[in-house]
Amino acid sequence: MAAHSLRILSRAHARALPALLLPLLILVGCAAGSGSPTPSVSITTFPPPASAAPTATSASFPLTLTDDEGAAVTIPSKPHKIVSLTPASTEILFAIGAGSRVVATTNFDDYPPEAIPLPDVATYTSVDAEKIVGLGTDLVIAGGNNFNPPASIAKLRSLGIPVLVTYAKDVAGVLSDISLVGKAAGESMAADSLAASMGAQFDAIRAVTSGAPHPKVFYELDATSKIYTTTDASFLQEMIQIAGGDPITTGSTTNSEISLEKLIAANPAVIVLGDAAYGTTAAQVRARPGWATIQAVQTGSIVGVNDIMVSRPGPRLVLGLLDLLRAIHPEIALPSGLPSPVPAASPAASMP
Repeated sequence: MAAHSLRILSRAHARALPALLLPLLILVGCAAGSGSPTPSVSITTFPPPASAAPTATSASFPLTLTDDEGAAVTIPSKPHKIVSLTPASTEILFAIGAGSRVVATTNFDDYPPEAIPLPDVATYTSVDAEKIVGLGTDLVIAGGNNFNPPASIAKLRSLGIPVLVTYAKDVAGVLSDISLVGKAAGESMAADSLAASMGAQFDAIRAVTSGAPHPKVFYELDATSKIYTTTDASFLQEMIQIAGGDPITTGSTTNSEISLEKLIAANPAVIVLGDAAYGTTAAQVRARPGWATIQAVQTGSIVGVNDIMVSRPGPRLVLGLLDLLRAIHPEIALPSGLPSPVPAASPAASMP
């Protein structure tokens, strides 16, 4: 899925699409039409309350950590000049209070606003090692599964710069990576507090959807030529399941393409448009040849979501989950006190 997402984003980037601010649509207090008892869930706000903070002290340096690729990374002292090579790690660093020490990011970082003016040291396909060295960088947070070129990571390490590679394969991995980045940046307490708060919110949403029906859900990544959706045993599949859906997957852990015949046979009750930020609309889906027999098309259950928050493994992931929940289960009412909706960034920049 990651490779396909990169193809979509590169296409959008090449078209030089203008920045779009897509408000996150979160259902609050919408009663079920059936008149049956409405499930509810208590969601804490960001930042997490001080009472959620662990009592453990921050790790001391020098510190050796094992990253998500199994590499032992030694960080001699608390880093003061951090480079982030993924939008997710940038969001994590700012969320845990290390933002003032971030000296550079990528040209597709879009949040928080304070990160946007920072120097760019990476593109979709390359990393500028010389520029990173020139900034006096003492820690790099990179992305795994070839998100950042392995050769670039190896080069930075050969130059004596600690590089911590993160790659969350599931929701538990996201929370673990938040804590891992916090340890590397010397902000363990804030990171552990954030991870604990997010974990509690995920558990609360699981609880509210566990007793609800799980309709078949097709999450559309792209359908401009071929049709792409979530793969088996993937991060996105888990997000849909937690939000109370039965995800339709490709039947492969690596190939995100699904045939129209297979999609029609699966007959989703809900179509979730992850490509809504690229201009895909419900009307366009209804007009597609061969799609008229699908249940979701017949009932009009075609809903756009903010794919940036749904697929980016960072602090706003709960917002993405709430967006999915709103799309799949509009009958589930949630109380006030939710995290404040945050505008999405440019769809051309929506890297995980």
